[in-house]
Amino acid sequence: CNGADISPPLKFEDIPDGTSTLALIVDDPDAPAGTFVHWVVWNINPTTMEIPENSVPAEAAEGTTDFNKTGWGGPCPPDKEHRYYFKLYALDTELKLPETTTKKDLETAMEKHILAKAELMGRYDQPR
Repeated sequence: CNGADISPPLKFEDIPDGTSTLALIVDDPDAPAGTFVHWVVWNINPTTMEIPENSVPAEAAEGTTDFNKTGWGGPCPPDKEHRYYFKLYALDTELKLPETTTKKDLETAMEKHILAKAELMGRYDQPR
């Protein structure tokens, strides 16, 4: 709401052996109407050790967020400080999913393919 609305830089390490792809979900459980999805990305190459700010890994796919668009949608909490969870999944397969894939669709597709999960939580409060 008060910046360039670009995705933050992220770094990964200790990707488990046998990982075929990575998936990333960013959501806000503190949104007034329930959890709000800010980013859905899958088929990230497991050799990826970082995602620079304002970028998407080559060959990765992005799904539909709660902004009703693909790609990153930044924080804009209307009421208080919110928590933003960056959840990275190591998967044993590549996923064949359309751009219309939502967080729920991705979670269903990943269900029996998760080798490991890592989570980072950030906080943001809209300056008043």
